[in-house]
Amino acid sequence: MLYPVPAVMVSCQRPGEKANIITVAWAGTVCTSPAMVSISIKPERYSYGIIRETGEFVVNLTTERLARAADFCGVRSGRDLDKFQAMGLTAEPSKHVAAPLIKESPVNLECRVTQVLELGSHHMFLAQVLGVNVDERYLDKSQKLHLDKAGLIVYSHGQYFSLGKNMGRFGFSVRKR
Repeated sequence: MLYPVPAVMVSCQRPGEKANIITVAWAGTVCTSPAMVSISIKPERYSYGIIRETGEFVVNLTTERLARAADFCGVRSGRDLDKFQAMGLTAEPSKHVAAPLIKESPVNLECRVTQVLELGSHHMFLAQVLGVNVDERYLDKSQKLHLDKAGLIVYSHGQYFSLGKNMGRFGFSVRKR
């Protein structure tokens, strides 16, 4: 009952095969230094085998404009379908891993698996973030990231929601006025 959670599209690819996308809601930050994330996937999912074999994936943040694609990529299998083509998404080469990133995503995290924890219904892939790609539309003149302008979405109990208004900055409760 820990909700809402991010709804991210994870791209992966075996050498010589078409790229695939799986939507994952069980994803999160694990560590700052080194930068690490986790994603949890059921072993029977098509992408699970790809990520387990290659040890690489890209976490692509989702937006209101990508909500339909995120849902589609979560309910359709890539075994017999090219999800990039079906959703009109652009597979762009990554700099640090062989898996492509989704160009339409505002932020892409290129990841290499460091450990797989077989926890039960889902296996958790712990991964080091090797590179971060940011759509320059969300950077200001001083290179500060403004993801609040990207229209990010989250997932909660079978529903997608866009993020709401800013309630305060970290530490606002103790800041002197």
